[in-house]
Amino acid sequence: MRRNKGFTLIELMIVVAIIAIIAAIAIPNLLRSRMSANESSAIGAMRTISSSEASFQTAATLDFDADGIGEYGTLLQLSEATPPYIDNALGSGTKQGYTFVATPGAADAGETEYLATAQPTDAGSTGNRFFQVDESGVIRFATGAAPTDDSPPIS
Repeated sequence: MRRNKGFTLIELMIVVAIIAIIAAIAIPNLLRSRMSANESSAIGAMRTISSSEASFQTAATLDFDADGIGEYGTLLQLSEATPPYIDNALGSGTKQGYTFVATPGAADAGETEYLATAQPTDAGSTGNRFFQVDESGVIRFATGAAPTDDSPPIS
């Protein structure tokens, strides 16, 4: 009597179907986890920008009107200062699925105001929430659009 060794086509199809079901369950969870990680990283970066702006302004690294009160800086200025206040990755403006911008206040307001924002590079894919922080140090967020001063703070 001769015995064939191996799997039948039906057995192989069942295994492939089981793997497909497991993948269909796991992949959305993986994407949600990645978005959550990107948002957490963006919040951390916003905290870093806030403390760096405060240090940069206090040290008067830039003092355009020579009055002894320093101005706030852009991300590039924060990363190129000596010593640097933020790393080059954050200074480039893009990090872990988010785009960051820091804008000092215009003219005289550069000594008293700045606004830093973070938005997902691909909303809905790399993150859902948008963030902002200003000289108050309060990080605010909104889902699907840029936050405002009335947006809820991160708790």
